[in-house]
Amino acid sequence: MQRLRSLLGFLHKYRRNVSLNILSNIFMVVFSVFSIPMLIPFLEILFGQKELVTEAKPSGFDIPTLVHNFNYELSQIIINNGKERALIYLCVAIVVIFFLKNLFRYLSVFFIASVRNGIVRDIRQNLFDKILVLPLSYFSDEKKGDIMSRVTVDVQEIENSILSVVETIIREPLMIVGALSFMIYLSSSLTFFVFFLLIFTAVVIGGIGKALKKQSSKVLEKQGALISTLEESLSGLRIIKAFNAEGEQSRKFLKENNSYRTLLTRLLWRRDLSSPLSEFMGITVVAVLIWYGFREVNSGAISVAAFIAFLYAFFTIIEPAKKFASASYKIQKGIAAVERIEVILNAENNIKDAPDAQSFSNFQSAVEFKDVSFYYKKEDGAVVENINFKIPKGKTVALVGSSGAGKSTLADLLPRFYDVSEGVILIDGKDIINIKLNDLREQMGIVSQEAILFNETIFNNIAFGKKGITEAQVIAAAKIANAHDFIMETDQGYQTNIGDRGMKLSGGQRQRLTIARAVLKDPPILILDEATSALDSESEKLVQDALEKLLKNRTSLVIAHRLSTIQHADEILVMKEGHVIERGTHHELLSQNGEYGKLVALQNV
Repeated sequence: MQRLRSLLGFLHKYRRNVSLNILSNIFMVVFSVFSIPMLIPFLEILFGQKELVTEAKPSGFDIPTLVHNFNYELSQIIINNGKERALIYLCVAIVVIFFLKNLFRYLSVFFIASVRNGIVRDIRQNLFDKILVLPLSYFSDEKKGDIMSRVTVDVQEIENSILSVVETIIREPLMIVGALSFMIYLSSSLTFFVFFLLIFTAVVIGGIGKALKKQSSKVLEKQGALISTLEESLSGLRIIKAFNAEGEQSRKFLKENNSYRTLLTRLLWRRDLSSPLSEFMGITVVAVLIWYGFREVNSGAISVAAFIAFLYAFFTIIEPAKKFASASYKIQKGIAAVERIEVILNAENNIKDAPDAQSFSNFQSAVEFKDVSFYYKKEDGAVVENINFKIPKGKTVALVGSSGAGKSTLADLLPRFYDVSEGVILIDGKDIINIKLNDLREQMGIVSQEAILFNETIFNNIAFGKKGITEAQVIAAAKIANAHDFIMETDQGYQTNIGDRGMKLSGGQRQRLTIARAVLKDPPILILDEATSALDSESEKLVQDALEKLLKNRTSLVIAHRLSTIQHADEILVMKEGHVIERGTHHELLSQNGEYGKLVALQNV
């Protein structure tokens, strides 16, 4: 219930439309519940089943007086205009009543539509915004496909289940209360059977609904696994084909697909039980009502017309009650989706501004790692441990070592993709924890081994994250990155769309675009993470030339795979198993004949 309340809390933003929806539903209920029974006396008098009322009672607000005076007005119409004219009035009244009923019914749907879609948009946007600010460590334990499933499928499930019955939750109780009030007025003893139906429905449907919620959660989890398998297969399609693994992947997907089908079928069996079960209970009670009502009519406790009106009111309740029962199924099913979404929305974000974080806009002197250690989980041991080095402004420090030595982790600590576990990182003597996160990252540019590009134009990829950028600025950055010539050879130049992750371009071209993006940002501090390791010799030469232009007079932390690219670094740190085991310039390290010398020798073979 708490989850449902938090979800319906989104309604506050749309209170105007919700209020208009409730008002429209009230009018619809009035015309549905009260108008038709009010016509019964008209019919009785019109067809001579009841004597004409020739005298009105003094004005009063009690129900008997109101009914008597209403019958008096109907009798006057018949006396003054004749039965045929009165019948015309009756037909016009019926048309007007049903027109107004359906008008307000449409208006209630009209006003609630923007509310439903608005809430779905808000939830989806909140999810996406939360995903953008969550630390990278969160995604190391999650499947990308499952997260995509929560943002798309689970959010849509909320719309299809919970939000689709928002109007039901508001309208159907009004219908039920209105009809019950009229039924109690006619006969309290007959009304007992209606309460029996509602209580019985609540017990039966509630028990099945709990099972439905549990089943729904399993279905959504399996759907996330299915999307994860699809996403992995699309990403690795080249390898799947190269290793003739299409059959294996197909069997893996079939297994997940069959499991999803089985769970979904069981879920639908339970869900679809609500409507026939409600109808069966309704017909059972109708049979009991007819039997009991016949006894009441024979005993003179209720008239035939009143009993017919009672039955009409009861039938008015059956459909709202069925919808209400179905709504409970849908809500239980939707709550499972809400629970999965809340896992993301309530995820803790440790990478955020400190309460006393300060602005920072002008890098002046140095970056310093001081006794820095980091571990994902303390029991697993440190990934990097007791690291100390300093990068003076305008200087370059390179990190080298075998895979798994901790180089990339160390570089990720500087822009606070992760926070240090022990020690401190200083910029101009200030702990980066105490610098506003946006200001800190504004000082940095990153060129990674994998060229991260978007399904956008070349212009938008280079200008990514910057506002008010002119084409001249983008062209200038592209020329520095040795990218302008190949860009102009594309179909539409800088307005060419490069496809998903830039797949329309070669590896070297993609990397030069990321360098152009860094050039345009013009950051005082640059992080290069093995930016040339995946390139052929010709592309490497062009990219390396672009990098040298980018590194000029810039404070840089460079992770190097090809040692030939960092020979001119001001200091080289050799890492092994999370520790710095050697440090010095290229020539100093070669003279030591240590680990660095072995790495150089291996690459020169």
